[in-house]
Amino acid sequence: MHPSQTSHPTDSQFALLKQRRFAPFFWTQFCGAANDNLLKIALTIMLTYQFEVAWLAPNIAGLVIGAVFIAPFLIFSATSGQIADRFEKHTLMVWVKRIEVFIMLLATVGLISTQFPLLLGCIFLMGLHSTVFGPVKYAYLPQTLNERELTGGNGLVEMGTFVAILLGNVFGSLLIAQSTYGAQFVSVACVVLAIIGWRCASQIPQTAASTPSLKINFNPWSETCHTLRLARENIVVFRSLLGISWLWFFGALFLSQFPSLAKDVLHADAQVATLLLVVFSIGIGVGSMLCEALSRRHVELGLVPIGAVGMSIFSIDAGWVTTQFHFASDTPMLGLAQVDMYWRVLMDLGLMSFCAGLFSVPMYALIQLRSPQTHRARIIAANNILNALFMIASAVIAGVLLKLNVSIGALFILTGIANIAVAAYIVLLTPEYLLRLIAWLTSHLMYRFQVEGESHLPIKGAALLICNHVSYVDALLIMAASPRPIIFLMDHNIFKLPVLGWIFRLAKAIPVAPRAQNESVYLAAIDAAVNTLAAGEMVCIFPEGSITRDGALQPMKPGVIKILDQASAAGHQVPVIPMGLSHLWGSFFSRIENGTAMRRPFRRGLYNKVTLRVGPPHTEPAPQLAWMETQIRQLMVDASVVATRS
Repeated sequence: MHPSQTSHPTDSQFALLKQRRFAPFFWTQFCGAANDNLLKIALTIMLTYQFEVAWLAPNIAGLVIGAVFIAPFLIFSATSGQIADRFEKHTLMVWVKRIEVFIMLLATVGLISTQFPLLLGCIFLMGLHSTVFGPVKYAYLPQTLNERELTGGNGLVEMGTFVAILLGNVFGSLLIAQSTYGAQFVSVACVVLAIIGWRCASQIPQTAASTPSLKINFNPWSETCHTLRLARENIVVFRSLLGISWLWFFGALFLSQFPSLAKDVLHADAQVATLLLVVFSIGIGVGSMLCEALSRRHVELGLVPIGAVGMSIFSIDAGWVTTQFHFASDTPMLGLAQVDMYWRVLMDLGLMSFCAGLFSVPMYALIQLRSPQTHRARIIAANNILNALFMIASAVIAGVLLKLNVSIGALFILTGIANIAVAAYIVLLTPEYLLRLIAWLTSHLMYRFQVEGESHLPIKGAALLICNHVSYVDALLIMAASPRPIIFLMDHNIFKLPVLGWIFRLAKAIPVAPRAQNESVYLAAIDAAVNTLAAGEMVCIFPEGSITRDGALQPMKPGVIKILDQASAAGHQVPVIPMGLSHLWGSFFSRIENGTAMRRPFRRGLYNKVTLRVGPPHTEPAPQLAWMETQIRQLMVDASVVATRS
């Protein structure tokens, strides 16, 4: 069990903002993101509007500044990941923030004396600062938050980051625009933010170093290759890394086109470009924060396909609107407010970014949860490398398409179509995403699904789950309640059903038959279950052997005892976790009419309450069938009450 799981009970993700293990870290990250963007936008405006520099044309100033900032992510991410795994994270964050104060003092000299080479050097150093800080911050979260807090914590971090980016851009633009003391105002703001970030970092609790004996390889090329190979060891984690990097490609393309969209398409003033950024940031923030509520405070991968579909729909619609509607020239913001199509563009951007929040947060949480602690920071470093590559590709591809006279609207449409292909790649090649989506839809849209005692489900390690068998969707509901994948033993006849059979094959469920009916299938299922438990996975079996025909608990079959005996003989003491499903009898997927199921879809109405109760694990002595039957029965609602209600 995670140490914070018992010592830090949390009722809401916002309660984390009051706790020392999270709040100082949150504000440290917030100040750093705001400072990065405040300095970048101030320098961009200076080079674009206020000063002429012979060696840097105004129309590429923003591109150059962005490239200088992103370069350290490509060069030093692998080394930064090693450092984050090797050393204690509190100490690292304090030192990184001390260096940020020095960088901002150096930037003050550059701003006041208008030494642009020095300022570009500071941008590079801030990129290096973020490169080192990134693996530390994302590896810190799973060390201090438990599985049920990880989604909410990541949602807050994502929300805070985009709000900080927004505020940094807005205040950087406003401060540098002051004709007389703009540079001085920006300098003071940068130094103050750096000092606040440093002081917040000093309040972050200490955590143990993940791999204190790690020998650091300072060769950027060889270590980058090694880090990417390390990330590929877990295919689900690696494809999640690719998904997050695609999101940065997607987001960077839209963010880079907001000024042109406002000026050349909407024919509006600079205030509209800022408004587009505000809408985008708010959408990301709201989507990120809602992930916890939509996922029942677990790492819910089912939200990823939903987010991906929404990103495509709303990006394509935003592109279509801008290609079909001609906005009047030089329209002020108040004038645009009277145009319906303008509101539709804003709505599309807001909903698109909202879906992007749903898309990203579960993947960040999964990477943190599934990556081994010994090299978790290096996995995050691999993500930073991929993010940088995808952002560079985004800039290059967008630039080429725009040079070929592809309109901004068409660019948005093409990006939305490409997003469909990328989402299909991630979801179809990683069945867990699709399975979690099906389980999420079943538990959220078909039933009012409630889980009691879910903390008894282990985050890692082998466990044998036992449950009463009420319907054809029992496995999907149990899957929705679990923070990690489960391998089910299912009646071999279920695999013959058109849709459910395909779902259970996708879930790698183990087909089992009664021994008297097919001994070879029975023995193969027992062996497969034992091997799965030996690999440290969770297995779920319905000891009754078949779906109940009257709602009552049927006699237990001995197969579950055989699994435990073989696992014990192989040296594996597997905890047994009893569960009970209630209020599901009489539904569409249960057998009620002449022993058949899936007839009269609305016989119980819509959105019925269903409850799964999870009991505490039992390890030694090995439980017997009578104990299992008693435990499951206690976790169920009395069968006669259920039958009366149905």
